Amino acid sequence: PVQFERLISMYDYGPHKPIFHKELVSHEPPLAEEAVPTSEITIAQLLKTRGYHTVFLGKWHLGETDATRPDHRGFDETLGFLAGASMYMRANDPAVENSVQDFDPIDKFLWANLPFAVTRNGSHRFYPSEYMTDYLGDEAVKAINANRNRPFFIFLAFNAPHVPLQALKSDFDTLPQIKDHRLRVYGAMIRALDRNVGHVMSALKANGLDQNTLVIFTSDNGGANYIGLPYINRPYRGWKATFFEGGIHVPFFMRWPAKIAAGTKYNLPIAHTDIFATAAAAAGAPLPADRVMDGVNVIPFVTGASTGSPHTTLYWRSGSYKTLLDGEWKLQVSAIPDKMWLFDLKTDSTEHNNLASSEPDKIKEMVQTLDAIDRQQAKPLWPSLLEGPIDIDHPLSFPQHPDDEYIYWSN
Repeated sequence: PVQFERLISMYDYGPHKPIFHKELVSHEPPLAEEAVPTSEITIAQLLKTRGYHTVFLGKWHLGETDATRPDHRGFDETLGFLAGASMYMRANDPAVENSVQDFDPIDKFLWANLPFAVTRNGSHRFYPSEYMTDYLGDEAVKAINANRNRPFFIFLAFNAPHVPLQALKSDFDTLPQIKDHRLRVYGAMIRALDRNVGHVMSALKANGLDQNTLVIFTSDNGGANYIGLPYINRPYRGWKATFFEGGIHVPFFMRWPAKIAAGTKYNLPIAHTDIFATAAAAAGAPLPADRVMDGVNVIPFVTGASTGSPHTTLYWRSGSYKTLLDGEWKLQVSAIPDKMWLFDLKTDSTEHNNLASSEPDKIKEMVQTLDAIDRQQAKPLWPSLLEGPIDIDHPLSFPQHPDDEYIYWSN
């Protein structure tokens, strides 16, 4: 929301100030209309062509109009919340343990504005019957039980451990060894997430579906700087909203015993865009032929049926902050500050040795590749009103220093 961007821009981060583009406010569409265009084909729409029953549970954050809700984007059944975050319980529930970050303007906005509510198939909002993570896990189990006799696709978008930080006291109480209150709440949220992934896997097994069901577990980004926990992305540098490994190098687990041998490890980079092509291939659905599709079916690479790498390069962009991964070489280019970082991940996976000044030929080569890819990308559908500073090596709870390395993220 514009009010959110404006609030964040007024926060005193230290020597690096947020930039709020008030001149662009009139170009910003209403929040509900900021959505994945309806011309795009969702994985749910594609799988329905192969007879799959499609279920959405959890966080949507891809559009809030009638035309862009999940129940109109290929999902037969939907239950969750449309916004980018939600409360896990009511803040005054006696069963909840809250952690409020007084140093974080994002946190202030969320506690003041988020409801504890979900909708079902576009209904009016209503209270979940339990802690949100348990609620979504239980609903996923119900969906598995109900659809065990037909092909189904479930997009289970847990919001844990996204802010606001709220845990069940029963989970919090199992972690007395964690002395920091905020970290203990965060750990308790992970405990609930882990428990419910277990419930989903147990439901597949109980229904005799676990051997021939492809399950993918991943995270959309690394831990965020604004929760104030310094070590959650260790050993990597950076946070969510940066392109350092702490922000983009996340777990990606696949389980499909009928196709993938237990204990298989695949060490070459893949991307979340590969989920579309991989799921489509698993269902026997041809990819759309009328558009460029970036994703690759990774199953043949994981099983050894295909050699080589699924991707020659991977690319990230947020405003004028851009990154190229080319083999083991990684280039980050920033306009604010005007800086480049070049890392050889083969010898420096934690990105501490910037080779930008000592490898001019590699810089030139990678900048040319990055620029060529950048020119192929679609233009943003609406402007970014806020550019915010993010220290690479310290969370928001730590004071900024003028010599800290930082980037500006376009929100």
